[in-house]
Amino acid sequence: MDNLSPRRRSENMRLIRSKGTKPEITVRRALWALGYRGYRLSCPGLPGKPDIVFNRRKLAIFVHGCFWHSHNCREGKRKPKSNQGYWLPKLESNKRRDSRVRRLLRRAGWKVLTIWECQTQDSARMVTFLSNQLASLFY
Repeated sequence: MDNLSPRRRSENMRLIRSKGTKPEITVRRALWALGYRGYRLSCPGLPGKPDIVFNRRKLAIFVHGCFWHSHNCREGKRKPKSNQGYWLPKLESNKRRDSRVRRLLRRAGWKVLTIWECQTQDSARMVTFLSNQLASLFY
């Protein structure tokens, strides 16, 4: 049973953003610190509208929320307690869509990097992780 009234739940859900989230900003700051500045944000012309795109290098970066995309971490394994008939299929369809989008991008010659919300908790580790990932993808 939901502890919040339907009105309060609706207000909470309305506050959840899809662009400019804290994890996305953490990734962008790490990219900036590493000297990577030639990227675009939320490219609607590509499948899945990647959060960060390096067009010349054909790299699409997705910054996924662990819960919303069912990551294999503590937060991603958490299941909703109310309205499971709606949310469980919704979360499963998000996973299928993510897989399909990655496949479409790779077939089009793009490299795809997925960064999970839980990976962005420590800024220093995020810089190290991105440095290693981008070095292997770019060079």
